[in-house]
Amino acid sequence: MADGTDDGPEYDVDFRENPREYEIGRGEEGVFKVEPYKSELLPLWSYADEESARESAESIYERYKEYRENDDFPGMDMARKYLQMGYTRAMRYAKYPGGTKYGDDGEEFEPEQWADEEKREAALVFEEYWERVREDERYREAKERHREQ
Repeated sequence: MADGTDDGPEYDVDFRENPREYEIGRGEEGVFKVEPYKSELLPLWSYADEESARESAESIYERYKEYRENDDFPGMDMARKYLQMGYTRAMRYAKYPGGTKYGDDGEEFEPEQWADEEKREAALVFEEYWERVREDERYREAKERHREQ
């Protein structure tokens, strides 16, 4: 956009009402743009420590099951993305002190094993729930149907 912001077209679409417009994308794409799911899932998302990660992952997984019951693939996929993002963000802090992966010069720091053990435990919680979704046959079938549309 001319004003320097790039909100993207997702802000103009309610993907629950228009599921065919939802693009799966790579990895965690869209987690901060795809509505109404961002507004439903982001408040549940936390990886501060193992306890908050467990509460977060369980809440997001419960939401995933609601989306699945309603045959809402965009919601299912967005829940999967939030679980994945919980894992990747917590693991980044687990490997890099303060979560800082790159120096001011753009060079990547060497990862530590483990810079933050508590964040590692949080990451493992998210990984468990993320795996449940990825291995869910209904998720895989819904994903395939969505791709075919």
